[in-house]
Amino acid sequence: MPFHAFQREERGHLMSATIEGRGEELLKAKNFCNVSTLRPDGSVHGVPVWVDVQDGRPVLNTAEGRAWPRNLERDPRVTLTVQNMENPYEYVSIRGRVAERTHEGADAHIDALAKKYMGVDEYPLRQPGEQRVIIRIDPEYVHVWGG
Repeated sequence: MPFHAFQREERGHLMSATIEGRGEELLKAKNFCNVSTLRPDGSVHGVPVWVDVQDGRPVLNTAEGRAWPRNLERDPRVTLTVQNMENPYEYVSIRGRVAERTHEGADAHIDALAKKYMGVDEYPLRQPGEQRVIIRIDPEYVHVWGG
């Protein structure tokens, strides 16, 4: 099985890695992303979400008020695992930090993700008063396994 890992380090500090090749393909496909964050007590909180990739960075979309984005406000470290739905032995794991959090374009982005994952033009699960937020991740380590 092929193994690809990309990590850049400079003077003891992790630097940005770029998601490309098979890792990028897994993020672009209709695969779910498991987001792991740290709760205030240090335990791990994991949730499956939709994912996108732009300019070599994972892009997530959620609603304000949910636990995992609150965890990222307190501690920006995150691990993402995207498993190939067609071959569960193939996945990409990404460790990184929040690079950007914005409401700008978040409604259009969730509609684009709904098109990718559900085949519909508008996100049908939007709740009244819900405010969407885009979270862009700066990857520090990218590991692709399987194939």
